[in-house]
Amino acid sequence: MYSRRFFLSAAAAALAAPAALANAPKTSLRPQARAAAGSVTAVPQAGASSSLKALLARSGLSGQVACAVAEVQTGNELEAHSGEEALPPASVAKALTALYALDTLGANHRFATRVLATGTVTGGVLKGDLILAGGGDPMLNSDHLAQLASALKKAGIREVRGAFKVWDGALPRVRSIDAGQPDHVGYSPAVAGIALNFNRVHFEWKRAGSSWNVSMDARTEKYRPEVSMARMKVARRALPVYTYADRNGVDSWTVASQALGKGGSRWLPVRRPAEYAADVFRTMVRAHGIKLKSAKRISSLPTATLLAQHHSPPLDMMLKAMLKYSNNLMAEMIGMMATAKRGKTPKGLKDSAAEMSRWVRAKYGVTAIRMVDHSGLGEASRVAPNAMLKVLVAAYKAGRLKPLLKSFPMRDANGRVNKNHPIKVAAKTGTLNFVSGLGGFLTTSSGTVLAFAIFAADTKARSRISRAERERPKGAKSWNKKAKRLQQQLIERWGQSYGT
Repeated sequence: MYSRRFFLSAAAAALAAPAALANAPKTSLRPQARAAAGSVTAVPQAGASSSLKALLARSGLSGQVACAVAEVQTGNELEAHSGEEALPPASVAKALTALYALDTLGANHRFATRVLATGTVTGGVLKGDLILAGGGDPMLNSDHLAQLASALKKAGIREVRGAFKVWDGALPRVRSIDAGQPDHVGYSPAVAGIALNFNRVHFEWKRAGSSWNVSMDARTEKYRPEVSMARMKVARRALPVYTYADRNGVDSWTVASQALGKGGSRWLPVRRPAEYAADVFRTMVRAHGIKLKSAKRISSLPTATLLAQHHSPPLDMMLKAMLKYSNNLMAEMIGMMATAKRGKTPKGLKDSAAEMSRWVRAKYGVTAIRMVDHSGLGEASRVAPNAMLKVLVAAYKAGRLKPLLKSFPMRDANGRVNKNHPIKVAAKTGTLNFVSGLGGFLTTSSGTVLAFAIFAADTKARSRISRAERERPKGAKSWNKKAKRLQQQLIERWGQSYGT
């Protein structure tokens, strides 16, 4: 069993690898007059609309900005600018995915990874095939495979005479969450019905004379099993830093020698999730004296006997971690598993996201939400602030989303976190190159709770970025800094205007 503290601390360790700017989780005025308890009355103020426009103009942001704020008890919109303008939401989209999954799967849902057997077991010998079957668990790691291997031995298995097979058919296989991202970025791995270590492999290098020693492994804090399905070769060059190719079923990488220095490491995406999980499971089983043949990926599950299984934490705990660390793979796998649960077997991310968009329209009565994935990494998704407000207000009243959102730190004039700030914010951030979003709830000093959504995007600047530059494009960092500053200014404006 998992305690909430144990799970979140483990998630922090697993998810703390650098996310890079492409998806790094960061970051007319009508003041209310108090009426009867629990209600809010909007009072117009001269020049309020122009002051909001002036604030937006002073931000220095290129592109478009759209925002809106509402009182959660009544749902009344208090202020908006281009509230009907649908812009890319970036990772704010994960808030929608969380609600979609909760509504479809339920807060206590757990995903199961199973070890199955065909044939009979006699005297510890399996006269049939052994199958590692994925169940859509995005948090499966090498430790869990070690536990399954141990459970296999405890079940009395000491020899497998048949084939070793792996099934990832609970979800369609997607090579990369966003095909427009560089091959080497860890936040856009492959997606399938089985995942291991967030479908990332650990690459480490150390200088050895005139060359380097390199390794590829599936490490956790406890284990460091080397893998054979991903290989790295140092190439004598300056650029590109990385190249990738699928060669005979192996993730084949090269890295530029001039980029390595004395030593270092980073997580690289896995493009063959089933083969990755099977590779590590073979290693874990071999440690118990059980030898398995090379894995064969299968498209359907035969009738089989359950030998061992691992369950994920409850869904609500997983969603809290997904939102806190803005993990793309978790969002995509959980979102697609929800779609499958609804009886709509998804063909891919876009197909599943379209089903989620239909669900949003049916449940919340909004049309200005059109998603192409569940994580927000795809730049073609569009969400209007007014539509997001309706979702947030309804979710607040149902008590479903706010407990899952992380605290958004307010800062002083020098950019330092102000722990004593009178406004408290729980929100989901979203960051792509030249795209920034923030959506959630702010509590004013008087206790009034407001829902808000802020989206900013310079789609023209983003369209000029080449695929190779997507990890750290010129100008994106300074643009993002301006967007974050504007978000805080808007929150302070709303908190002061509607909190007295």
